[in-house]
Amino acid sequence: MPNKQIQTADESHDCSTMEVARMLGLAVRSVQLMVDRGELVAWKTPGGHRRISRSSVEAWTAQRMNGASASRTERSARAEWAAPALPPRTKASRNAPPSGAPRMLLIEDSVHFQNLVSLLVGQQFPSLELHVAHDGIVGLAMCGNLLPDVLIVDILLPGIDGATLITSLRSQPQFAQSKLIVVTSLSEAERAPYAFALEGVPVIHKPNLVRDLPGLLREALAEAGYPAEPLA
Repeated sequence: MPNKQIQTADESHDCSTMEVARMLGLAVRSVQLMVDRGELVAWKTPGGHRRISRSSVEAWTAQRMNGASASRTERSARAEWAAPALPPRTKASRNAPPSGAPRMLLIEDSVHFQNLVSLLVGQQFPSLELHVAHDGIVGLAMCGNLLPDVLIVDILLPGIDGATLITSLRSQPQFAQSKLIVVTSLSEAERAPYAFALEGVPVIHKPNLVRDLPGLLREALAEAGYPAEPLA
């Protein structure tokens, strides 16, 4: 009786995880998560190697292209739902701090860590205006609306993974002044597939969030031109 785990698909018409990552411009880990979530169809060879259905990749790509071509009205409505319209930022002079309260956007799907960051900010940075996005797609829309002074991004996000989101923002000059901090539950070794996006970015391991975030946040706000707040 044949092994049901071994598919009869034609391997030559399907792709390896790395090939799909290159095709989509994503990290290998992101593609693996897409398979785990059922967004891509995969099977295993007799040797145990994962192969991904090319047709499922093409279907996923077509779906994303259709989403990218959605009307501007629909996108604007989603951005307005995610965050209210905010007044424009005023550039600071060389000797004066920026006008208005500093803005921080946290893109994090864990309610626990959303609450933890909110607690830290409330205690130690009372003048900081905190906004929260629950996934990468909403976070990207909110970035365009907020133009945050500080952006805190988790790596593993639904919708768009953090590494892809960071790469996208870095390609757009309007976000050049946003100070970026990454938070993640991944170990240093597990972050290796995302190294292309994390170069030069401070990374906080989530178990050390309470210890490390306040100092990095003070540094980021100082670099953005805001005066230091008194220590709690």
